[in-house]
Amino acid sequence: MIDLDEIDRSLLRALAKDASQSAGALGKRFGLSQPATWRRIKRLEDAKIIVGRRLVLNREALGFGVTVFLGVKLATKGRVSLEDFERAVTAIPEVQAVHHVLGMYDYRLRVVARDLADFERVLRRRVMTLPGIGNVEANVLLSEERCPGPIG
Repeated sequence: MIDLDEIDRSLLRALAKDASQSAGALGKRFGLSQPATWRRIKRLEDAKIIVGRRLVLNREALGFGVTVFLGVKLATKGRVSLEDFERAVTAIPEVQAVHHVLGMYDYRLRVVARDLADFERVLRRRVMTLPGIGNVEANVLLSEERCPGPIG
């Protein structure tokens, strides 16, 4: 692990908010030249502190007004491999995230749908037909706030 100074931490916070910012713009903001900023970002990438950048889409603007978190308990872990379940569930386009977790459920899924009727269709025709599916609990997302990551 590399030592991070306050400029590194500031760069990480700024990139976490908007990863499309240029090294030149970030450099001006933090009193660095564009090449010095680029080198710092490259060092953070090489150290695997920055492992990628992603595009965040407005699901509602794209017509997906409902987000549901599903708790999934597999019926019989011995009969179906976790890999088979994971392969099948990740093939469902409405499933945005799959988390293998400890606790009451084996998996937590983030599912998007156009509306509740569309979610019911996805649940009945896609999720409930997955290999090894057992109990499922649904929690509809009411609102979401972005929390900054753990950058000390």
